Amino acid sequence: MRSVPSFQPHPFFRGGHAQTLAGWWHGRRRHAVGHAHSHLIALPDGDRLALHENAPAGPEVGRMALLVHGLGGCHQSAYMQRIAARLTARGVRTFRLDLRGCGAGFSLARWPYHAGRSEDLAAAVRHIADLYPEAPLSVVGFSLGGGMVLKMAGEFGPRVPSNLASVMAVNPPVSLAASSEHIARPAARYYDRYFARLLWRQVQQRRHVVDRQDVALPQPPRTLREFDDLFTAPLGGFGSASEYYQAASADALLPEIRVPTCILSSRDDPLIPIEPLVSLPRNPHVNLMLTERGGHLGFIAGKTTDPDRCWMDWRVVDWIAQER
Repeated sequence: MRSVPSFQPHPFFRGGHAQTLAGWWHGRRRHAVGHAHSHLIALPDGDRLALHENAPAGPEVGRMALLVHGLGGCHQSAYMQRIAARLTARGVRTFRLDLRGCGAGFSLARWPYHAGRSEDLAAAVRHIADLYPEAPLSVVGFSLGGGMVLKMAGEFGPRVPSNLASVMAVNPPVSLAASSEHIARPAARYYDRYFARLLWRQVQQRRHVVDRQDVALPQPPRTLREFDDLFTAPLGGFGSASEYYQAASADALLPEIRVPTCILSSRDDPLIPIEPLVSLPRNPHVNLMLTERGGHLGFIAGKTTDPDRCWMDWRVVDWIAQER
């Protein structure tokens, strides 16, 4: 297990819920990333993905990073903008991916994204390799995107693309079934209902997807599991949410990873259980970085040696910038 630079939570935000909500509140601030060049990635089923490239100053193409957002997010999510800005300032060419139907990809996809679409990330890796074949690439996923990144790395196994230098996952749900049970607890019910409402609004905005596939949604789902049963599973080709969770989870594939990998998570994450991570067989290619505090995509620090209190951001920057 890799040693973790000490995380000292802000004295006002000590618990997992406080850290999670503080991270969300802090994330409401937008960050200037600079002009991004947009790419479209064609997928085999006819859908397309939007990819946004931010280049650092200078003509040379050195280290690169691909950032993948979480559930309900997009390339404009504050943590995506914030970390992209920090990376480009360090000379890293950075790409932010919109998963199917998200952000700038709103009208580019018939099919919705879900945790099992790791082949979409692989398509983005290949696209970037075609653009810059000699430059090493690190892929970083957050929350749901982190689970997708780990699933992709496990599916590559020993056949790692030549441009893929490393992967990183922050607060990933490696077991979707366990995560579904965890967020359904009374202590996490707020998050469960929040995401169910958020995803329902996105479905309503993209109603043409539901109508085109003749999926019946009789009433707004109250929980994520209800949403997955009513929407994600049938449109994803799964018989039920349980079948989707089993097929789309990354846990069974983690032992197959053969690329340098970092998993950053906290023991007090109120959305994602830590047990599926700590109970996995050890893989020498995977560094598990665990903190006692930090919540879910929170990690708002008090005392710190980093340039600011966004401790999570600087661990991502450190992982990508370090030589291997």
